[in-house]
Amino acid sequence: MRSTTRRAVLAGSLALAASGARAASALRVVASSVPHAEILEFVTRSLAPDFPLKLIETSGDIRPNALLRDGDADANFFQHVPFLHSEEAQLGVTFAVVAAVHIEPLGIYSRRVKTLAEVPKGASVALPNNVTNFSRGLKLLQGNGLIRLRPGGDGTFATVQDIAENPKSLRFIEVLSAQLPRSLDDVVLAVINGNYALEFGLVPARDALALERAEGNPYANVLVTTQALARDERILRLAALLTSADVAGFIRDRYRGSVIPVRTA
Repeated sequence: MRSTTRRAVLAGSLALAASGARAASALRVVASSVPHAEILEFVTRSLAPDFPLKLIETSGDIRPNALLRDGDADANFFQHVPFLHSEEAQLGVTFAVVAAVHIEPLGIYSRRVKTLAEVPKGASVALPNNVTNFSRGLKLLQGNGLIRLRPGGDGTFATVQDIAENPKSLRFIEVLSAQLPRSLDDVVLAVINGNYALEFGLVPARDALALERAEGNPYANVLVTTQALARDERILRLAALLTSADVAGFIRDRYRGSVIPVRTA
């Protein structure tokens, strides 16, 4: 069940009261509801109840990196580094990555087939509509034998033009990441980000036909702030808490392989 804190609307979160030293010093962090906000709630509830954190839960019309650039937030926790770099290029700013926390394996899901071997010719495949996760989705499809990408090239961002072999003549549809779970009724396969799968009630470790490997995965979700705040004591404390053994244990116990902590011990 979502807490009152997680349901705080953006307008109220951004209008921090100037009265009181504690409110004025609260660290404003934008986070996706699952699992990011849940992890932050565990930190403030169980590890550091004195931590002055103002949680701003994202919704479809909030762009966390723009809020950070514009000074409407102090940090965000929702993205992996390749996505961050693409956002930095669009926004014309360089942020600071202060902690790598967990991996949400991208998964392939279906309501029409039970195994990837059953995927028919001409099947429709929904993928995230941003360049980083679209590329990530193509690589997951390749890793499971559905397509083959040309070697070389960009090496980071693959596009449909990089597909060398498509033996099942798959048709690719770009969908807003948050809407991908809802596309399951309309397509044969959907490649869904782990956080959106969890929010929709899917259990990646159980429901996905295929999941990314955790080993060597470059898509760890990170705590991000501005260059100016990178050495702020609140940021450094939050980074230490998020990378602690206690948080790693919470992630393992709560998500059971659907979210994987970067910390291994």
